[in-house]
This record gives sequence, structure tokens and C-alpha cells, in this order.
Amino acid sequence: MPSDNPVDFGLRKVSPQEKRRLVGGVFERVANRYDIMNDLMSLGTHRIFKRMLVEMSGARTGQRVLDLAGGTGDLAALFAPVVGPEGSVVLADINAAMMSVGRNRLLDDGLPQVNFCQTCAESLPFATASFNCVVIGFGLRNFTDKDAALRELVRVLVPGGVLLVLEFSKPENPALETAYTAFQALWPGMGKLVAGDASSYQYLVESIRVHPNQRALKLMMEDAGFTQVEYHNFVGGIAAVHRGVRPCDER
Repeated sequence: MPSDNPVDFGLRKVSPQEKRRLVGGVFERVANRYDIMNDLMSLGTHRIFKRMLVEMSGARTGQRVLDLAGGTGDLAALFAPVVGPEGSVVLADINAAMMSVGRNRLLDDGLPQVNFCQTCAESLPFATASFNCVVIGFGLRNFTDKDAALRELVRVLVPGGVLLVLEFSKPENPALETAYTAFQALWPGMGKLVAGDASSYQYLVESIRVHPNQRALKLMMEDAGFTQVEYHNFVGGIAAVHRGVRPCDER
């Protein structure tokens, strides 16, 4: 069961209920400008990272993929042609405004194999062993209870199924970390200029700072029940992808 202990909302400690409300407000405010800001903040590299994620997933025709915290649908759009008409992609997100942007985009792109589900990550409305692959693109740090969500993902994956988590992470070179911190300081101002909202991007900066580093997230995935957990840094650790496998059931 999800914990009732205080959780991080940026640099603040709040109740789980308050974090859900506050995070919901952040993404409602930025939904329509979310993709533009992603391109600006990552200098376009997030699109390369997401294509690499698809390659690392091993997804193939006929499989079922869950794009959790899928928001505006970047990853769902990439996975849809991979699984083909025989497969399916479920874009799941807790935020209705983000899902609305994603639904409109994917329907306009003519991708009928993508379905939509508004849900929280800690209590998924899917049967056990429903998916061959689960992906989370820059969403895990916003979850209210990361440990509970990871346990749910073990449950909904088939034995041998793969979880891939793409997330902002911790640069391993001190000089790069200093430069990256200086660049992050520009994000609230960029958010004010482009999206009319500085506070949401201040939260983004803070949420990255308190997010578990690469080794800590690896341990969290292992504690949740994943095996063969590994991570790969992108751009020196500014972002990283973690990969874990649901173990095959014992006979």
C-alpha cells in the first residue's frame, strides 16, 4: 500500500494528497506548452533519448506496451509503429490536461493501436502480467510514492517483461554538474516567457535535485523486485535510462 508519510514536492515536504494536488496543478498549467519547453530545456536531445529508449526496449510486433506518465504522447507515438496493428500501446497518465494534448496528437497521427487510461501510478487498473514492456519518460520523479509504483510495475509486467525509466539524473563530472546547474537556473525565466509560468519550472528544477541518483534508483528497482537492473548515462549523467526485468515465475 502507498505510504502516508510526507513526500518531496521540490524542496518542500508535503502530504501525499497535497503532492498529488500540487503536481496536478503544475501540469495543468503547462500542458499546452510542455513540448516546446522540453525542446528548449533539453536543446532537443530528449527526442534522441526517447528513440534510444525504444531501441533498448526490445519491443516488437504484437506486444503490449504501457507508456506510464505518457503525457503528450511522444513515446506512445514511437512505440505504436513498432508493435504494429497486432499490438497495442496504453498511454496512462494521472493528469487529464496532459492526456488531452496527447490524445489529440495521436488521433491526428492516425494511431488506432494507442489507448488511453487516466490513472495514478501507485494503483494501476490493469490485470497482473498485462504488458511486455513499461516505459516512463521523465515522469518518475513526479510520482507520489515511487516505491509503490515500482511494485505495481513488477505486477503488471509479464515474466521476463522489461521496465525502462528515462529520467533527469545526476552528472558524474563536477564541472558538468556546475554548468548544468547554471543552465537549470534559466528554466523558470524561460517558463515565464514561453509558458507564462515560472513557478512550475522552478518546481521542475527542484524535483530534479531531490530525485534519487543513478545508484539509488537502481537499488529502489531491485528492492521492488526487478532483476538485471542496469543504467546508462546520457550526456554525462544529465539524464539516464534505467532498465529492469520482471523475474520469470518460479516453477
